[in-house]
Amino acid sequence: MKIKEIKVFVCSPGRNFVTVKIITDAGIHGIGDATLNGREMAVVSYLEEHVAPCLIGRNAHDIEDIWQYLYKGVYWRKGPVNMAAVAAIDMALWDIKGKAAGLPVYQLLGGKSRQGVTLYAHASGEDIKDTLDKTEELINQGFKAVRLQSAVPGLNVTYGVLGDKKDYYELQGNRPFPPEEAWSTQKYFNMIVDLFAQARERFGNDVHLLHDVHSRLTPIESARLGKLLEPYNLMFLEDASIAENQDSYKVIRQHTTTPLAIGETYNTIWDCKDLIQNQLIDYLRAAATHAGGITALRRMADFASIYNVKTAPHGAPDLSPVCFAAHMHLNIWAPNFGIQEFVGLGNEQLKQIFKHQIKVEQGMAYVSDAPGLGIEFDEEEASKYPYKRSYLPVSRLEDGTVWNW
Repeated sequence: MKIKEIKVFVCSPGRNFVTVKIITDAGIHGIGDATLNGREMAVVSYLEEHVAPCLIGRNAHDIEDIWQYLYKGVYWRKGPVNMAAVAAIDMALWDIKGKAAGLPVYQLLGGKSRQGVTLYAHASGEDIKDTLDKTEELINQGFKAVRLQSAVPGLNVTYGVLGDKKDYYELQGNRPFPPEEAWSTQKYFNMIVDLFAQARERFGNDVHLLHDVHSRLTPIESARLGKLLEPYNLMFLEDASIAENQDSYKVIRQHTTTPLAIGETYNTIWDCKDLIQNQLIDYLRAAATHAGGITALRRMADFASIYNVKTAPHGAPDLSPVCFAAHMHLNIWAPNFGIQEFVGLGNEQLKQIFKHQIKVEQGMAYVSDAPGLGIEFDEEEASKYPYKRSYLPVSRLEDGTVWNW
């Protein structure tokens, strides 16, 4: 079964998505997600100019060989643009193989390790009360795990929250230039412990609570935060510090027993190798779209399992439903799966473009048994929503210094 054609689509039904469609001479096609928020067109160019021409005529069943060819053969390995392109090709090939076999992808990986996938939802508020009210709404919907974010008093902004009451995620698709946000570590510390103290008092200990620092703290500040939050038994503290220097997490780990999660910006297993094998983290947050697809994430999961590290794939709204479908198949299979980030199944426009049968009930997601990834892409519908340049925010300290992101 030969690769006959590779198409690349960019659409913006609220935010930008890059979708790859591989068509074979057997009439079977597969789709993959190549979205890279704020750098979408760089991936499109790389796919169209450098990847697609090299794959025409190759056997679509040779997923492993094609992955190695695209990773090792390029010489300039790794990097977000390269790996997003590799990921999309990889997902599409798994989709094709599943359709050819008449089986869902999770069966090709080895079958189910569980019946459903546990999700955690987001509660982001303008203040602590607003955050906790939204948390209660999610708990009432059946979610057993909720990520809490609250605006920092005096700044009226923090990750996941905008002080002007506009929807944070909706604005991801309407930022022609990177917005700039003020940050103060001291003001953040004045708020954060109170947020979780009130949450535990209000909701008890049965619900899992999580928090995303989004790499705004230094390692020693993160260590202090983890220690302060120990009484509130977080499921994990995400992106406590940036880990370009993986040794940074040694500082955090030696001071706190709060579980740590990181990985959404990682592109290969090498980005997290030391963190995993030295048991400096508890959850790996790598995403299939940004880390080389299903083939790569399966290896990461197997490697992590040796060191008691669980998977918790990134699930932000700037990853398309194709990526979410890929995660569902990985999650239902991986013995060391922990939890899946969840921000909903998208707006009505998105649902018309990406059609799937994933069900969400009582804080759990259930994968479709349709062959392949179980998701289809409507080209005609997607053409109604052209690309719209948009960027993530940049953080600055109150004195104007560009800060960690």
